[in-house]
Amino acid sequence: MSHLSIDNLHISENIGFSGLSDFFTGLFARQQFTSHLLERSFYQPIGWVELGITLLVMAFTFWLSTYLTKKHLPDTPQHKGFLRHIARRLAWPLLMLPTAIATLSCWHLSGFNALWLQLLVMAARWMILIRLTLAVVHAALPENKMTDWLERFLSGALWVAFLLWVSGIDTIITDGLKSVVLPIGSAKLNLYTVLTGLVWVAIIMVFALWLARFIEGRLMDSTRLDINLRIVLSKIVRTLMIVAAVLIALPLVGIDLTILSVFGGALGVGIGFGLQKVASNYISGFIILGDRSIRPGDRLTVDNFTGYVTKITSRYVVLQSATGSEALIPNETFVTSTVINESYTSKALWQSLNIQVAYHTDLTKALSILEEAAAAQERVDDNPAPKAVITNFGENGIDLRIGFWVKDPENGFAVLFSTILLDIWQRFNEQGIEFPFPQREVRILNEAQAPSDMAILQASLKSQAEDTRVDTPFDKQEK
Repeated sequence: MSHLSIDNLHISENIGFSGLSDFFTGLFARQQFTSHLLERSFYQPIGWVELGITLLVMAFTFWLSTYLTKKHLPDTPQHKGFLRHIARRLAWPLLMLPTAIATLSCWHLSGFNALWLQLLVMAARWMILIRLTLAVVHAALPENKMTDWLERFLSGALWVAFLLWVSGIDTIITDGLKSVVLPIGSAKLNLYTVLTGLVWVAIIMVFALWLARFIEGRLMDSTRLDINLRIVLSKIVRTLMIVAAVLIALPLVGIDLTILSVFGGALGVGIGFGLQKVASNYISGFIILGDRSIRPGDRLTVDNFTGYVTKITSRYVVLQSATGSEALIPNETFVTSTVINESYTSKALWQSLNIQVAYHTDLTKALSILEEAAAAQERVDDNPAPKAVITNFGENGIDLRIGFWVKDPENGFAVLFSTILLDIWQRFNEQGIEFPFPQREVRILNEAQAPSDMAILQASLKSQAEDTRVDTPFDKQEK
């Protein structure tokens, strides 16, 4: 059987036999695959056989990784975590790499020169690097559409870089970038240095954000610390991580750190004028967290808007009403304005329902039924217990009121009120207690008793004539 010529390729044989211990050493090993060798592999039957084996290895390892991840690493809300996410992302390439290396070794022992299997080994190594990078980006940035788009863009860009690296076109591109010189003051930087510096800045920033988010997660999961203290510490950690990342990344781009003193003065002037509100909101956020006046879950009323605190950021507080609408309140508002915190000392909230009964009702029994109906609900606090009182003797009936404390007001009141009213209605029907309805008494008089229209008119004229009026000047003269 004929063999493919690789005299001019200088393919390193240790790629196929190097184990996982040589992963990082062989990751960036230079492989030169020329176009005429690719053409030969398609013209030779053994080339098609190798391609089929390569595709079979990819399909088998993909099926095996999918089966193992579904069985041992299910992607459910109960099984969330950075390590689990990395394990799911790396399962396929980690299975494909040793399988491809073992297949490549057997292929060499058969006396054939490998092309596609070597390419598969390099692709598996590169896939591990790509998926590890994307896992860190996924953990560092918040989950939204922009993050998903960024992950897809990075994945595509890294695969394009891999193809350029394998084909050898990357040397042409890098030489072209190095030939472009950008004069920056007295220094001269080529475009390749600037781009690589920006890449390192992005890598350091993403790593810092991931580390900050990792520490934030550990702080927020701690039950021994107050929730406000946890939020303050997480914000401080994030700020310090970003500052440290900037200080480390700037020298990589060629920017001297002494220039920060100039920008620091300019930044101070900017904060004093244009960024005053931003700085005020940022500082106010630490104040409201430090004095524990506002906590996540508190029920607040700000400018006639009532809602629950769902999120406290560096600039604003998110309030969510019972209807689902959300208001973004600047942090400065909570420091300079009056804010009604209905759950400052206690989470429970007092509510009441008004009931009207007929005048012939046994009020003692009615009040007892109201208290029993409210106390029967699990969401109603029993200390203090519900209390029913008489509020007024109305036009159509007697007004009663049942007051009670709700233990979990964040779950709303409509369903609770409906359940209590339905229970009251059923108990009243069992005890024969009636709900009053508007009543008017109409008396019909006969003709003898009813005054005629002429009599009514004469009575009206007589009333006007007997009315006391102020004397006019002419009346005074006659007198």
